[in-house]
Order: sequence, then C-alpha cells, then structure tokens
Amino acid sequence: MKAGVLALQGDFREHAAVLAALGATPIEVRTPEELARVDCLVIPGGESTTISKLARSAGLVDPIRERAAAGMPMLGTCAGMIVMAKRVIGLEPLLDLVDITVRRNAYGRQVDSFEADIAVEGVDHPVRAVFIRAPIVEEVGPGVRVLAEHEGHPVVVEQGNLVVASFHPELVGETRLHAYVLEKV
Repeated sequence: MKAGVLALQGDFREHAAVLAALGATPIEVRTPEELARVDCLVIPGGESTTISKLARSAGLVDPIRERAAAGMPMLGTCAGMIVMAKRVIGLEPLLDLVDITVRRNAYGRQVDSFEADIAVEGVDHPVRAVFIRAPIVEEVGPGVRVLAEHEGHPVVVEQGNLVVASFHPELVGETRLHAYVLEKV
C-alpha cells in the first residue's frame, strides 16, 4: 500500500519512518499527480497558514477534498488537524473536511510543549503524544466521534475515513494512530 505524506511544509521524514515501519510505502505528495498515486494521506504538523498557502499554490485543495469525499483515509496531526477542520477560529478553513471548530496554538507557546500518554478508543495501548503549540478542539459536530481527550478537550477525533489529532505522535516514533488509519485502506 502506498501512503502519502503531504510534503509542502512540515517534516516528511518522521511520518515516512512510521509508515514504513508499518509496511506502507511512503510517498512525498506535493502535486495532484502524486496525490493520485496514494491509498492514504497524512497531513503533518508545521505552520497551518504556510501549509494553506502552499496547498493552494500547488493546486492540491480540490484534489484532496475529492479524495476525502471518495473515501480515502487521511490522518492530520497538529497543523494537519487545523487545515482539515471545517471551522478555525480567526482564520478561513482550508480543506473544510472534519466537522470541528479548532483554536490554533491553544496549548501555549513552544516553551509550553509537553508529552502525555493518551488513551485512544480503538487503539489497544496508550498513544504517546507530543503537544507543540497544539490546537484545541472547541466544538465537535454531530457526525464526529471523539476517540480521545486530554484535560476535557478532544485531542483525537474521527469522521468516517478522516482522523485528526491535536498532537504529534510521529516525533517519538509512535505508530498506533497511523496504524489505525492504515486499517481503513
């Protein structure tokens, strides 16, 4: 199976290593043609406004929306959650895919970063989560299932074939969330 990682901004390497460890073939996705070659897509962290600008200039917004609507599994982590959300406080949403409202950088500045073990529904062991300037989910729509919470806020949610997380599992080599999404292929 070929799993793509949106390689516009954010680090491809960590997600690629996790996907490869799970038996998938990681492919950098920078164009609609590369997107067409993958069975699953990971949208990594980084800076959401930069990702948005680059995705628009690369012509990837509509193709990603179309693949999501056609059932392709997708995982968005940190900024990936932000660009997949239907509502972003203070910003125009990019992909408008997951029926959530998010607030960017809600867990604080870079110096406020932390790690936690998060119990995720459907995953057999706690997921190690790295929160770096992470978004908070303020509201969840009726078709969205909360898979995990931290301090009363959803941090992993699922809507059909789409899964988003407020944190970075890939930075510590955590594979369980990626495996959960790959099982949807």
